[in-house]
Amino acid sequence: MNQKEINELRRRFRADKSNISRIYGCFVNTNKEIVAYIDSSLGMLKEEEQEIYLGRLKKCLSGGQGRNLMDIAFSTAQVVDSEEHRLLSKLRSTQCADADAREALYRRVIDALDMEQSNYVILLASDSYDVPYRGTDDVEQADASADVFTYFVCAVCPVKDATADLRFYYDVSEFHIASSGPLLGNTALGFLFPAFDDRSANIYNALYYIQKPELLHQEFIDAVFRTEAPMSAPEQRNAFHTALADALDAECSYGVVQSVHEQLRERVELHKAEKNPELLSLEPREVENILRQGGVSEPRVEAFRKAVEESFGEDAALQPGNLVDKKFEIVTPNVKITMPPEYSEMVETRVIDGRKYLLIPAGDGLEVNGISIQF
Repeated sequence: MNQKEINELRRRFRADKSNISRIYGCFVNTNKEIVAYIDSSLGMLKEEEQEIYLGRLKKCLSGGQGRNLMDIAFSTAQVVDSEEHRLLSKLRSTQCADADAREALYRRVIDALDMEQSNYVILLASDSYDVPYRGTDDVEQADASADVFTYFVCAVCPVKDATADLRFYYDVSEFHIASSGPLLGNTALGFLFPAFDDRSANIYNALYYIQKPELLHQEFIDAVFRTEAPMSAPEQRNAFHTALADALDAECSYGVVQSVHEQLRERVELHKAEKNPELLSLEPREVENILRQGGVSEPRVEAFRKAVEESFGEDAALQPGNLVDKKFEIVTPNVKITMPPEYSEMVETRVIDGRKYLLIPAGDGLEVNGISIQF
């Protein structure tokens, strides 16, 4: 799914836009026990409650592609005959109305998921989208339909204990301890099935969401999809940095690292400015060319190519947005310097009288702890 398709579905998560008629789910405690079930007609809920439920489900289509949102690919064998794909297809075809299918999914999630001693709620909802036809000019024709896309969304939301506080009771004119009870937190993870590719159903893919890229919840992926998960954003960044450091060895200079970071960052910014809905990616050879331009020897470039292939796989497409940070950070044993990436060229590395130095032009307006100082 590209960003344009994700946004098209996101716009549906309003009571007056979607065809979601019921909200299903269950409340799970820290002992992995279901303590309550949810089976509510969306139309019978208060407007505020509708917005909260739809907001939690909509969250499963939020965040950055390749970072919070990741494609889960099923093999042909899984689609043809596998327990996990049959379950997802059953939930889709019955619009989550099949109680046995719901219970089967709940149990898969509950038995595997590690929510770190937190109660949580599993939410399910199905929608049928009458996809408007788009002509060659990419303009939607409201009176013409291209297809009906039926899908469901699953969201896992932590439940937080409300903070007890003093509340004023008008009938007795006194303050007393009061609590509103457990609160439904924001969505931590979830998925959409099937994927919405080329504005139609792709049963070979699901869209997986995680609130925190560093918490991939591999156990959830194993239990629900039983397929290999893509590398998380932190894993991609760490693998890329390790490949650079290990392969370049003595040639891994400040200038080389700064050049790689800057050129990848520029590509990310250009892609964002162009508003391209497709996920930005580049081939490893493009990074290899950056290394050559920075003066890295051919044997070290070849070592980098092999290191990337080993970490990311053959013919891997690298995602620049996951490989560089929004800030540029320099760390020594005693000092850490953080700066906007666009100023990284200001820093120089020098050896003076046998000692290694970082040189940063100061200019005017130098302050220490908010106090202006003079050289």
